[in-house]
Amino acid sequence: MQRTYELMFIVRPDMLEEDQDKLISSLETQVGGAGGAVKSMERMGKRRLAYTVRKFQDGIYMLMVLEGEGAMVKEVERRLRVTEPVIKFITVRIDEEQKRLAKVKALRDAKVRGKGRQAAAASAAAEAAAEAAAAAEPEAAPEAASPAGAESEPVSA
Repeated sequence: MQRTYELMFIVRPDMLEEDQDKLISSLETQVGGAGGAVKSMERMGKRRLAYTVRKFQDGIYMLMVLEGEGAMVKEVERRLRVTEPVIKFITVRIDEEQKRLAKVKALRDAKVRGKGRQAAAASAAAEAAAEAAAAAEPEAAPEAASPAGAESEPVSA
């Protein structure tokens, strides 16, 4: 079963860009060889670490979104663990979160389109009141046509 994972890893701050490219391409070939796919790769740049890791205060952050099996992720994590320039890494499964967010969005869209139950009941009551007012207006119209204070007398011919 194909699942979606986010892999965030931090490399040494003194790592050259060519070496970063080599590391990324080796990870992409590893993922492809294991039957997975790299959906996106983002270099987030050099940032300050929250605490000292392996005597480093800074690190270059990278975010990779993967799609594949759990065995593929285990192998990529094993490779990252033995790769010397990688300071830290974390892998998070995000497909369940994406499903949950899609469900919430669908519910919100349905409420906006359908206005929700309470808003629908309020609009139905407003429509009924408008129809009742429209039905009452024709009865009141003949009285409004006669001048104020004038009594209507039958006209004999």
